[in-house]
Formats: sequence, C-alpha cells, structure tokens
Amino acid sequence: MSKSIQQIQEEIIDEFSMFDDWMQRYEYMIELGKSLPLIDEKYKIEENLIKGCQSKVWVHAELNGEKLEFTADSDAIITKGIVAILIRAFSGHHPSDILEADTQFIDEIGLKEHLSPTRANGLVSMIKQLKMYAIAYQTQLK
Repeated sequence: MSKSIQQIQEEIIDEFSMFDDWMQRYEYMIELGKSLPLIDEKYKIEENLIKGCQSKVWVHAELNGEKLEFTADSDAIITKGIVAILIRAFSGHHPSDILEADTQFIDEIGLKEHLSPTRANGLVSMIKQLKMYAIAYQTQLK
C-alpha cells in the first residue's frame, strides 16, 4: 500500500525536525534537490517554466494510469531542493488527492519564513502549478 500525501508530508516534517538550525536544513534541501526526478530535456520549454520564480524552474506532469507523476529541474540549488520536497509529497498520487491535500507541512517545517520574499513567492507559484496540473489531468480522468 503506497503512502498517502499526508503520511509523506509527516515524514518530511520529521526529517526537518532532526536538524537544529537552518543551515543544516538548507544543506539537507540541497541534498534532496540532488534526488529530484529530473525533467527530460525536451520538456525544458517556456510553457513548463513556473511563473513567479526568481530562478528557472521547469515542471512537467504526466499521467501514469490514474496517478500524476511530476518531474522537474531548476538552475538554482535551493530551488531544486524546494521543488524536490513538493514533488516528493505530491507525485504518484491521484489528481483529486493532490487537489484536496493541504500544504500546511511547508509552514510546519518553517520553509516560508526562512526564504527570501521572492523565493517564498516562487514556492507559492510552484504549489499553484502542481495543483493546476492536477486540475487539468483530473478532467481527463472523468
């Protein structure tokens, strides 16, 4: 049985709570970025770029059965870590589960308050984009 989005989010919260300070958390995020399911070069196109991000972030989504799978990349290591966290939480789930999922775990790991305002806006844009993909693919499943 695969884990629910909420279970994955709780795992992420637990992992981040192991670190005492934000420098360690940043390092961990950079590590997570290295395990990001990388987007195929052919999807690194304008329409897959996330608007509202200071750095370039590409996200691609495709249905695998009834599960939505995300791949991504970024030209900035911290941003790569952020998108890796989001993809870990949401990839491989049904679009409706992605739409119903909250993103409270982002606040619980303290991510928003430790990002610059432009990065925090970028984070919101990434979440919006993942949800937009979920909406688009959910209509295909009906």
